[in-house]
Amino acid sequence: MYKLILRPLLFLISPEKVHHWVTGGLKLACKIPGKKAALKAFFNVKSPKLEREVFGLKFPNPVGLAAGCDKNAEFYEELACFGFGFIEIGTVTPVAQDGNPQPRMFRLPKDNGLINRMGFNNLGVEAAVQRLKNRSPNLIIGGNIGKNKTTPNEDATSDYEKCFHALHDYVDYFVVNVSSPNTPNLRDLQEKEPLTKLLSHLIELNESKLTQKPILLKIAPDLTNSQLDDIVAIVSYTKIAGVIATNTTIDRSVLKTDKQIIEDIGAGGVSGKPAKKRSTEVIRYLHTKSNGSFPIIGVGGIHSAEDAIEKLEAGASLIQIFTGFIYEGPGLIKSINKRLANI
Repeated sequence: MYKLILRPLLFLISPEKVHHWVTGGLKLACKIPGKKAALKAFFNVKSPKLEREVFGLKFPNPVGLAAGCDKNAEFYEELACFGFGFIEIGTVTPVAQDGNPQPRMFRLPKDNGLINRMGFNNLGVEAAVQRLKNRSPNLIIGGNIGKNKTTPNEDATSDYEKCFHALHDYVDYFVVNVSSPNTPNLRDLQEKEPLTKLLSHLIELNESKLTQKPILLKIAPDLTNSQLDDIVAIVSYTKIAGVIATNTTIDRSVLKTDKQIIEDIGAGGVSGKPAKKRSTEVIRYLHTKSNGSFPIIGVGGIHSAEDAIEKLEAGASLIQIFTGFIYEGPGLIKSINKRLANI
């Protein structure tokens, strides 16, 4: 029903406007007595086979929602009704910022993908904190943190520190986002020296807390194998909890969409099926090179249960979806979990 009727109608409207309409409508619908329970009863799949314990947290299933869908922690309770095992909010920055000018998200129907250059648009970390104060303790929430666009890279550590302190008591794990292609020079922080310095500082802060939270690193799919070797070494040295592989790609070589359309769209990261192959390659490389010494959350091009299994077999402990959620609908989570429960 979603792909035959609802998706064609939604795809007539701009992606960002649709996102606000759908999430706002979901929030309103879930205020109807019994609506949340009905959604959970239909979409949730429960089985001991789905349960995972990763970096000290117990996940009811391995399928999570990637950052970017709920930037400001506005809809995580409602989105969880679709059967996600965990929800990642953000990316949040210390202070609110508008992000890049609109339009900044574009569908690629021929590729089952998206191009976005959102630019960390969010209401600031304190706005997210206020919405997380009354969160359900039964839902695992990750906090994806970044730096403000106007903050120079030499001062980036301060921005990540502010977000870390503000969110620490309200999220279950952290994700350090240095891999978005839509904030100028952000990806430079993936180089070995600045990244080691940043992660080491956050680990020190974490160890000073009464309760430590797992800290993960989200990396780009466009890193070379030599750079991935550096990532393995950095994880080993800093003792962070794991890696999320991968963010959106700047590689457009596999796109089927007309080249003129792509040129007209302009800058931005590609997600969805075009990112699938490289994402899986990065997961497999990291898992093999590290001898499976740290957990990996696999994300990129998961549009089916088979895609999810491919990521898990490559070495991912958990997976996340976003673009697949848009193209396949909420039934995707259920279909993945049903398949995994029957393996």
